[in-house]
Amino acid sequence: MDFLLPLLLLLVFWTVPGKVKMKCPLNLENQDGKKRWSYYRPGDHLISMIISATKILQIKLPFNMAPSHQSHSSSFDPSRIIIFIFAIQEVNRKSQLLHNLTLGYNIHDDYFSSLGTSNALLNMLSTGEANVPNYSCGRKDNILALLDGADSDVSIQMSTLVQPYKVPQISGRMSSADLSDKSKFPFFYQMFTKLGFHYPRIVQLLLHFSWTLVGLFASDTEGGEHFMRILTPMLLRNGICVVISQQFSMTGHTALLKDSISKWRQVNVFVHFMDYISLLDNIIPVLLIFEGFSGSIEGKVWIISAFGDLKVERNRLFRYVHSVSTFKFQGKKMFKEDYDFQPDLFVEHQFEYKTFNCSFSKHTFSVKGRRRCTQNRPLESHRKSNSIRIQNMHHIYALIKTLVHALNTAYYSRSMRRRKEGTERLQPWKFHPFLEKNEFCNFSWKDLYLDKNGDITADPKIKTWVFRLNMDPIIQQLGSFERESLIISQDALSQLKLLNKSLPQSRCTENCHPGFVKRAQKGEPVCCYDCIPCPEGTISTQEDTEKCTKCPDDQYPTKNRVQCIPKRITFLSYEEYLGIILVSFALFLFLTTGFVLIIFLQYLETPIVKANNRDLSYILLVSFLLCFLSPLLFIGHPSKATCLLRQTVFSIVFSVAVSSVLAKTIMVVLAFLATKPGNRVRRWLGKSLANSIILSCSAVQIVICSIWVGVSPPFPDSDLHSQPGEIIIQCNEGSAIMFYIVLGYMCFLAAICFTVAFLARNLPGAFNEAKLITFSMLVFCSVWISFLPTYLSTKGKYMVAVQVFSILASSAGLLGCIFFPKCYIIIVRPDLNTK
Repeated sequence: MDFLLPLLLLLVFWTVPGKVKMKCPLNLENQDGKKRWSYYRPGDHLISMIISATKILQIKLPFNMAPSHQSHSSSFDPSRIIIFIFAIQEVNRKSQLLHNLTLGYNIHDDYFSSLGTSNALLNMLSTGEANVPNYSCGRKDNILALLDGADSDVSIQMSTLVQPYKVPQISGRMSSADLSDKSKFPFFYQMFTKLGFHYPRIVQLLLHFSWTLVGLFASDTEGGEHFMRILTPMLLRNGICVVISQQFSMTGHTALLKDSISKWRQVNVFVHFMDYISLLDNIIPVLLIFEGFSGSIEGKVWIISAFGDLKVERNRLFRYVHSVSTFKFQGKKMFKEDYDFQPDLFVEHQFEYKTFNCSFSKHTFSVKGRRRCTQNRPLESHRKSNSIRIQNMHHIYALIKTLVHALNTAYYSRSMRRRKEGTERLQPWKFHPFLEKNEFCNFSWKDLYLDKNGDITADPKIKTWVFRLNMDPIIQQLGSFERESLIISQDALSQLKLLNKSLPQSRCTENCHPGFVKRAQKGEPVCCYDCIPCPEGTISTQEDTEKCTKCPDDQYPTKNRVQCIPKRITFLSYEEYLGIILVSFALFLFLTTGFVLIIFLQYLETPIVKANNRDLSYILLVSFLLCFLSPLLFIGHPSKATCLLRQTVFSIVFSVAVSSVLAKTIMVVLAFLATKPGNRVRRWLGKSLANSIILSCSAVQIVICSIWVGVSPPFPDSDLHSQPGEIIIQCNEGSAIMFYIVLGYMCFLAAICFTVAFLARNLPGAFNEAKLITFSMLVFCSVWISFLPTYLSTKGKYMVAVQVFSILASSAGLLGCIFFPKCYIIIVRPDLNTK
């Protein structure tokens, strides 16, 4: 290993006369002495630039022919080089921009190829005659930064080669978003918008006009592949279906494309990625397909992803085109000091021979030859007819001014002030901290700004060409963006309407109106769907809703399910007809009971009143009075007091009434048994037994109600879901089990009373109440047996009404069956009211 290094050095410096003999000589005709290679100007700091100026047009050769200078031709565009040279020259001329320093340049042409880019980078990194990086021999170039101005997609390749040297790579063109990854490309600086930064804005435009069925076209280039790879999933995430997707060259086969377009003829919007701004050449394959279709073809809208103006020529195929829209950067308001340079240049065609001193050199072991052109006098502008016009210099001038601003900041920093006193210049790897703060937006004439991620972005305008039959197209601004928000020009839409050129629809199905929701069709794209009404309790307020919105608990949807409105608060009130009827019925029965009580008090000494246990009759009538008043607790707005009292008062009063009837029945049976000789039942007869029966039976119900109130008392509550459109204000029973226990105990007493009365119905006696009690208990039990299913099947105020009606009906049944026959005898047939 020790002898390899001296041997390698000997080979490098050993001059061999003539050409090196090789079995397969490498011939690069495009890089011989006749071709342009690099332009150079010395300075305190050197800015290397790799741009695309010469395009090699290759010619196909057979394998049996050696390549020669006739195997290709070239096309040279000097404007790309002149713009950079003039911008640096203007900066050096203005002493207030870069104090006591000058900028030099080393511009390399990459010939639109990766090979040319590699050679240019090796030449930039090699200070000797041969392309040997890190080998210093001859010139000393203080390279500060590398400007990436190449047209071809080779920025990643350039970053890989210059990254070990920590040279800042600065791009002033749209570059891939992959280069923003600082973990992979820490020395790459983007001084312009990313490639495809406007793709989300294309999606916004499509969504604004509800164009959910689109076609994508792109050339079969790296830019076209990036377009398809990035935009397609972005469209799908936003519910836009790409049903036609094609990459093709201008001479490509379009049979598959024809089949796809014939299947999706309702696609009226196409998004196209264009490498060259030549409209007809890019869309002619699709327009030719339309010409082969039968029937009328609706005008198609083309959205071109490129920036700038289109070259539009009148052609018969444009009758299938409604309009073409492209994007354009918005200019920033400029001040007088911003125009301190010539916006346009007029340079002679032979500028190179008058401005530069060119020398050709070729190292013996180098695989390339190059011509080095050193600037020897300033570049001048000539306004002559045979001059080359160089336009749009604002962008490059802003880029150079941004570098100058960062360089000034670096030299005037505290750490560099001490070094400036000496001879040491700023090294490229020490320039990075001052490039982190990207100031390009401040110097650019375009309206650029930093987004939330710190990347440069812009709000472009939408420029539209509207085509008319046999007439020139109308150019208008369809809209623009403001901080990524789309603003459509209503004047432009009105003008389209006046011209009968309204924008066409491009969708699979019609819009789902508010109140409906989308349901995907099986086997079809997501943009093809059916419209079904929103489910119960939900609404949709916008078209093409994917999910209906549930109304709040206190609101409910309208009939067409487009709006939530407040629910009505309902309860059994005194003002409504049902409440008035029940109250009237209760008061009528209350007065009737009072009338019966008055009759019994007036005729208390008559046999019929005495024979049926007069005291029990009074207790029963008083309990009936309370029973007919208890429904008043159920009617009206529920409160804490009424909820607590209604069920307990009702159950206790009813228990007293049923207990009184039971006591009457038992007393009838005991009275009959007491008439038999030797029967000891006679001693049980009397008020004490009847009172004991009433108190003991009622006490059980009181205990049950006390437990209910103590453990889980009823309380006011609101039911929001039982009835659509209503909020039911009701009393929550607290414990449903206790409610049914109370009801069950009352039915248990009624069943005992009915059984005893039924068994004693045939006992002899003129005023035997057993038959009347049997019939009254039959009515009572029938009412409450039918109450349960009816009560459970109703909701809201009707549930309360059922219970009130059951209370009144059962009480009225007892009153009528037991007391009306007696009142009839007392008033109408007094002759029967005898012992």
